Amino acid sequence: MQRYFMLKSIEEVDDQAIEVTGEIFHHMSRVMRMKPEEQAYLVFDEQLVVKAEITELFDNYLTMKVVERIEKSTELPVDVTLFCGFPKGDKLELITQKTTELGAHHIVGFPSKTSIVKWNDKKRSQKQERLEKIAREAAEQSHRSVSPDVLLLADINEMYNMLAQYDHVLVAFEEAAKEGEHAQLVQTLNAIQPGEKIAFIFGPEGGITPKEIEQFETRGAKVCALGPRILRTETAPFYALSALSYHLELQG
Repeated sequence: MQRYFMLKSIEEVDDQAIEVTGEIFHHMSRVMRMKPEEQAYLVFDEQLVVKAEITELFDNYLTMKVVERIEKSTELPVDVTLFCGFPKGDKLELITQKTTELGAHHIVGFPSKTSIVKWNDKKRSQKQERLEKIAREAAEQSHRSVSPDVLLLADINEMYNMLAQYDHVLVAFEEAAKEGEHAQLVQTLNAIQPGEKIAFIFGPEGGITPKEIEQFETRGAKVCALGPRILRTETAPFYALSALSYHLELQG
């Protein structure tokens, strides 16, 4: 069954006459060719998921009524932010799509010293808009009740100022893997409590510079390895989220 993020509060609608317009209407009526009495999942800002049924179909909108509220949560029990140094090509699109499927809540791109790509304000805004759409589509596909927000920063100093809000901050650093460090990730995972906020920081292809590591550590971040192997910039976030999911969701 199709799932759509309504991008509004449930308080803004009449649950017996929800008006659907714009892109969602187009997808339902033109792409999926849905008819009255067919159903879909609608997700509201409160992370509320409802099963709704089409009641009437018009030229520019349709109406739906709620038939069931879905109580089961598919979200990680912690709030996860990924900070990714701007990578080359379309890697950030892949990272956004797959980490959304794996449970990330916030995806923040930042210009590391070693980032090759340079975006002006217009290009960065266009890129962010595209990534937000990719995240929303991935959240719908993976039956999330949260569509991650995406933010592309103009300056790394903006990122430094954001780190104080997190309970745990981990920096994936390839030199730590080369030196055989393997305890910090496990220690942090064992310390995490439900409801806390955790941030992972990943560098671009050229890695994170020692000066950037120093700036992160002065703000409470811990350097860690992601296993004994050196991972690509687009692979490291998948490893971190998979480890987090296993620890919090599968070990019981």
